[in-house]
Amino acid sequence: MTPAPLNGTFPLLSLLIWLPILGGAATLAFGNKRPNGARWFALLVAVATLALSIPLFTGFDYANPGMQFVEDRSWIAAYDIRYHLGVDGIAAALVGLTTFTSVLVLIGAWGSVDERVSQYYAAFLILEGLMVGVFAALDSMLFYVFFEGMLIPMFIIIGVWGGPRRVYASIKFFLYTFLGSLFMLVGLVYLYLKGGSWQLADMYALPLSMTEQTWLFFAFFVAFAVKVPMFPVHTWLPDAHVEAPTAGSVVLAAIMLKIGGYGFLRFNLPIVPDASAEWAWLAIALSLIAVVYVGLVALVQDDMKKLIAYSSISHMGFVTLGTFIAMGLVRDQGNAAAAQLGLQGAMVQMISHGFVSGAMFSCVGVLYDRMHSRMIRDYGGVANVMPWFAGFMVLFAMANSGLPGTSGFVGEFMVVLASFQRHPMLAFFAAITLIVGAAYTLWLVKRVVWGEIRNPQVAELTDVNRREAFVLGAFAVGVLLLGIWPKPLTDLMEPSIAQLAAQVASSKL
Repeated sequence: MTPAPLNGTFPLLSLLIWLPILGGAATLAFGNKRPNGARWFALLVAVATLALSIPLFTGFDYANPGMQFVEDRSWIAAYDIRYHLGVDGIAAALVGLTTFTSVLVLIGAWGSVDERVSQYYAAFLILEGLMVGVFAALDSMLFYVFFEGMLIPMFIIIGVWGGPRRVYASIKFFLYTFLGSLFMLVGLVYLYLKGGSWQLADMYALPLSMTEQTWLFFAFFVAFAVKVPMFPVHTWLPDAHVEAPTAGSVVLAAIMLKIGGYGFLRFNLPIVPDASAEWAWLAIALSLIAVVYVGLVALVQDDMKKLIAYSSISHMGFVTLGTFIAMGLVRDQGNAAAAQLGLQGAMVQMISHGFVSGAMFSCVGVLYDRMHSRMIRDYGGVANVMPWFAGFMVLFAMANSGLPGTSGFVGEFMVVLASFQRHPMLAFFAAITLIVGAAYTLWLVKRVVWGEIRNPQVAELTDVNRREAFVLGAFAVGVLLLGIWPKPLTDLMEPSIAQLAAQVASSKL
C-alpha cells in the first residue's frame, strides 16, 4: 500500500511549532546543575525540528500557488478565531530558514553562556516555535498571538544575558515592536467587525473603500516597518544587537527582521492593494534612505556589531524596495513580469540576508569569545593567527558586498533590475548600496583581518575549533549554494509570487 502523503493529512506544521516550544519547556527541567544536559537536549530538539521540516519541501507541490499542509480547527468559537495553519512557497522558505538557523544558533552558543544555561537554551527553542507559528498562521488573530508572543523570549534573552546596557536595549526593543503592533491589532479588529472573519483569505476578498484602505495600510505599515526595521523607526535595532548575546543577534538578524517583510507581503499588499499602490512612493523613499543613508552611517561605526546592525537595515531596505516597486510596475505600467521579479528579488534577499547576517554576527561572536571586545581598533592582522576564520569572514564580507557567485548578489540584482524598469533613477540609487556596502564591509575586513598584528592579544588568538567551523561552514554552504544555484528557491516561491502579483493588480474599489 502506498503511504498517504503528508501534505494535508499530517499535522506537520503543528509539530514544527509545538515541538520546540514544548522542548523548550522541558529544557527548563534540567535546572542550573546540569548545563551540558540542557545543551544536548535542546540541540536534539532543534535537530529533530529541522528534520521534520524536510518533508515540508519533499512533499510540497511546487506548481500549486495556494496554501499547503493546511490545518484548520476551531480555537475560540465565541469569536470564530481558528487554529488555522498553512504554508505557500513564500512561508515554506522562511520556515526552512528558521529551523536551519536555529540549529546553528544553539551549536554556536555552546560555550558562550555559563549561567542559567537551561533557561538560555529554552528561550531559543520557544522563540523558534513562535517564529514558525508566525509564518504558518492563516488566521490573523493567531498570527497576532505568535507575533506578540515571540517578543517575550527575545526580551528575556537580551535583558538577562546581554551586555552592560541590556535592560535599556531590551525595553527599547520591546516598546518599539509592541507599540507598533498595537496599530495592527486595531486594523485586524476593524476588518473582523466589517467582514465577520479573522481568516486572511476572507480579508483578501473583503471590499474596502479607499479611505478604509488608507487607514488600514498605515496601521499595518507601522507594525511591520518597525519590525524590518525601516527608517526612521530603526533606532532600536543597533542597541538591541550591541547588547544581545551573539546567538540573540544571529536570530534577530537572520529571522526576526524577515517577519516585517513577510507582513508586508501577507497583509499590506493583498488586503489593501489600492492604498499600497497609492502610498508605494513613501515606502520606496524610506527604503532608498535606508539603503543609502544608513549604509553611510555604517561606514563610521567603530563597533563591529553596530556596523553589521546598520548594514542589516541597509540591506533590508532592498526587501521593502522590491516589495513596493512591484505595486507601480503592475498598476501603472501593467508589467506583471517585472513586478514578479521585484517580489521574487525581495524574497531571495530575505533568505540571503538570513545567511549572510547570521554568519557575520557569528564571526563577531568568535572573536568576542576570545578577546571580549567588539571594537575594530583592538584588532588587526587576525589572518596571521586565524587563517581559517579569516577565510570564512572574507567570504561573508564578499557576500555582504554583493559579489556575484554569492547569495548577496542574487536578490539585490533582481531588485535593481525591477527598479530600472520602474525608473532608471530608482535603480541608480538602489545600486549605490553596492558601492557603500563594499566600502564599509571591506574596510571592516581590512582593519580586522588584514595587516600587521598591532595588539599582543591578537597574537595569542587560536583559530576556529570544530564546532565554530561547522557553524560558519554551514552558513558558507547556504551563501554559496544560493549564490550559484538559486533556482530551487525561486521555483519554490514562483507560483505564490505570481498569485500575489495578480492580487495586487486587482482593485477593491
